Parts: sequence; structure tokens; C-alpha cells
Amino acid sequence: MTYLVTGAAGFIGFHTAKTLLARGEKVVGIDNLNDYYDVKLKHDRLALLKAESGFTFHKVDLSDMDALKETLSGAPITKAIHLAAQAGVRYSIENPHAYVQSNLVGHLNILELCRNLEGFEHLAYASSSSVYGGNTKLPFSETDRVDTPISLYAATKKADELMSQTYAHLYRMPQTGLRFFTVYGPWGRPDMAMWLFADAILNGHPIKVFNHGDMQRDFTYIDDIVAGILTVIDGPPSAETTGAPHRVYNIGNNHPEPLLKMISLLEDSIGRKAIKQMEPMQPGDVAATYANIDAISHDHGFKPSVPLEDGIERFVAWYKHYNGVN
Repeated sequence: MTYLVTGAAGFIGFHTAKTLLARGEKVVGIDNLNDYYDVKLKHDRLALLKAESGFTFHKVDLSDMDALKETLSGAPITKAIHLAAQAGVRYSIENPHAYVQSNLVGHLNILELCRNLEGFEHLAYASSSSVYGGNTKLPFSETDRVDTPISLYAATKKADELMSQTYAHLYRMPQTGLRFFTVYGPWGRPDMAMWLFADAILNGHPIKVFNHGDMQRDFTYIDDIVAGILTVIDGPPSAETTGAPHRVYNIGNNHPEPLLKMISLLEDSIGRKAIKQMEPMQPGDVAATYANIDAISHDHGFKPSVPLEDGIERFVAWYKHYNGVN
């Protein structure tokens, strides 16, 4: 079977493609390789994927429908895992147009591409815990209202869910949206807290601790995320139970941790103390995230298995190796 993985050079896309290849699948990966963060990291991920048999890569921008159709013409794709997006809550405040092109136009183009593929079976796509906005009821549940986003990034992800619901209704195309909760691990993104803090601690630089440290995150290790994605893609939703073949699930660790605990674990693993610079809450941020995962656990047997202590140890070991740190 041939899978399309968008954002294949990205953090989650790389791990997803790598796991599919390990189980003997064929993967067509696409990515525009933008410079939102160091492109070298993306090329290093791709180099590992290209070393595997069964992997084909194309550099293409999802917002260019003509290029997308031309690139994938004739590819025997039966399932797609759409992970490409312009990431970053804070960056969406500075550069909103990038999010409209990548997250809205790009998502629409993937919907159009998939609905016209012969024999297509299922599209799984990335949403985000950020859609819950300023909700204060914890844990966040899929039945909660999500019509008060506090960042443009969150608004685009909710819009993607609505577009997918419409396409499932109109064209009966099976789709599953996954609201990711604070994914971390080896080969992660350098704009995220885990990487930023590790780099600063190792180099003796101060770290910015927002909301004066009074924050919680449902940190979810990358291996658990990928296991959830692959379990879901193998089980498309049925229109008989949902009205349209479309479901949206939280996918998280179901165990929020204080930000200061995460920093303490990083300090222990690295062997150095952080220089903490306490800051107020940033625009677009929320104080806490916490995933109710009852739905995905019931429907797909999803059960995260990597505690934060183990995940941080694995991340730090990888980070030191990748960056040549003794």
C-alpha cells in the first residue's frame, strides 16, 4: 500500500514516514522545505528517509494546486496522512498570511486531491489542541465548544476541521482529524520549548519561563503520537455512526505536567541548572492543556506509554548526539 505523507521533512511527518517504511509500506513524502526553522534539520531527516527503500520525496508547496496535481499524477495513493502546516502559535501573530496559504489553502488542496484519487480510502490530518482556545474546563474534550480561538494558528486548524466535515458530508470521503497535544522527542522542532530550553541550559543562557512558570502542558512523546496516527489511519470512520465519515480525536498523554517540572527534569538529564527568566503570559498562549483521550482509546485502543521522565532522557540523549555535545 502507498501512503502520502505531507510535511515528511517535519518532526511528526518524519517519524510517521519512518515507521510506515519500517513496517513495509511505500511512502510518497512531500514538503516545501520552508525556512521557518533551520532547513538543515529537515534535510537531515530526509536523508534518513531517502536511505530506506520504498520512499519517494517531492519538494512541492501544498498551496500550489497545479504543482501538487502534476507532482502526484499517477501515484497509486490509497491513504494520506496530512501533517504539513505552518506551525507556531506566536509566529501566526507576526505573519498571518503564511498560515492562510499553508493551513487553509493547503488543506483545501489536499481535500481536492484526495477526493479525486481512484480507490482512495482515508485521510488523516493534523489539527491541534490550540483549537480549545481559552477554555478553562479541564480536561479538554472533543465535545467542548471550540469557537473562541485565541490565535490565528488555532483558527486555521478549526477551519480545517470544518472543511473536512463538509467534504466528508458532500463526497463521503473518510477523514479523521487529530488534535495533537504538545508533541516532543528526538528530531523535534527547534522553536519549541524542549529544544529551546535544552540549548539554553547547555550553553549557560537564560530561558524565558512564561506566565512566571504557572503553566501545565500535556507533553506527549513522539512514539506515542505516531502509534496513534497509524492506528487511526488503519481504521477509517463510518458514516453509519457519525452521519458523515469524519471523526476528530484528541491525541495526548492524558497527564498534564507543570512547566517547572519539565524544566527540572531537563536540568537533571543535562546535569546543569537553568537560569530562569520569569516572563508574563504571551499573546496566544494558554495556561494549561489536558487531553481527554476516552474517544480515541475506546475507538482505536490508543494508550500512551512513555512518561515525561523517560521521554526527556531520550530527547536529551538524541540532542547531545545530534549537536555533538559531550
